[in-house]
Amino acid sequence: MENKIKVGLMAYGMSGKIFHAPFFEAHKGFELIAVVERSKNKAAEDYPNIITYRAIEELLADERLELIVVNTPNYTHFEYAKASLNAGKNVLIEKPFSVTKAEAEELFSLAFRKGLKVLAYQNRRFDSDFLAVQKVVKSGRLGKITEAHLRFDRYRNEISEKTFKEEPIPGAGIFYDLGAHMIDQAIALFGIPSEFHKTYGKHRASTAVDDVAHALLKYNNGLNVFVTTNMLVVKQQPAYVFYGINGTLTKHRTDVQEPQLLAGMKPTDQDYGKESPGDEGKLYTFNDSGEVTEEQIAMENGNYMLLFDEVYNAIRNNSEYFVKQNDILGQLSILEK
Repeated sequence: MENKIKVGLMAYGMSGKIFHAPFFEAHKGFELIAVVERSKNKAAEDYPNIITYRAIEELLADERLELIVVNTPNYTHFEYAKASLNAGKNVLIEKPFSVTKAEAEELFSLAFRKGLKVLAYQNRRFDSDFLAVQKVVKSGRLGKITEAHLRFDRYRNEISEKTFKEEPIPGAGIFYDLGAHMIDQAIALFGIPSEFHKTYGKHRASTAVDDVAHALLKYNNGLNVFVTTNMLVVKQQPAYVFYGINGTLTKHRTDVQEPQLLAGMKPTDQDYGKESPGDEGKLYTFNDSGEVTEEQIAMENGNYMLLFDEVYNAIRNNSEYFVKQNDILGQLSILEK
């Protein structure tokens, strides 16, 4: 493809190695040029032609780069995205987009004035499980939805070595980490709520940040959406439960993309993103005889490459991006403490 977008990554930890570099390498519209690694050369081991910079300032000074990925610790997103925009670069920012709504508004305003794009990396909209339940919700088969539950849980009883996630600094805690995904998915399904309420918990020994968080999102049509993130769940519960006038839908978190990528699978491999049989969600409805019927909902293939298609089209074709500015502002209004 002609006129490829030349890309630089601000970091090459798990995010850069797993969720970004393989897709930029595989996508015909991008060329991965450079990365920042302050002391190591891991990216060069995977991509021999990549340039390794030791400082973010060096990356931003590379005039060839058109897109910068801000995949650094949460509290740095605003500072580094602003510096990238001021350097004349389009920006793709890992979740959370920023720590506060005011920071996001400033970034959107700056990008507009400079004629650049600042885009949110909300990859979980392309998880197989979410795509499957979204298809049923949008179909109307549930009728009016009265109550919805979205969960993203893990079990990690110890304190992580990633200090930026565990120290009481802006953007730390499980709600900014996993809640950012669930709030975004709720907004994608139902829009921005009219009001919300939150609770937090700290339960691990010596934890300085929340490891349990809940949000109740209330909508003017009476819908209540309950978002839960919990670091201490041994047996995973259904990630999606929707109660409608005409039926009930349940689905576990079954997307395979992250474990596949961690195992070394490429986004272009034949089985990439395919769920295993038996992982289907369940739709419960009443038949004409008044009996409950159970139906397996069709599986969808997860595909994070679709996000990179969106990034390319937003930059090259000025297409509307799938995550709207109001989506991010609404999300941050809920995330912000």
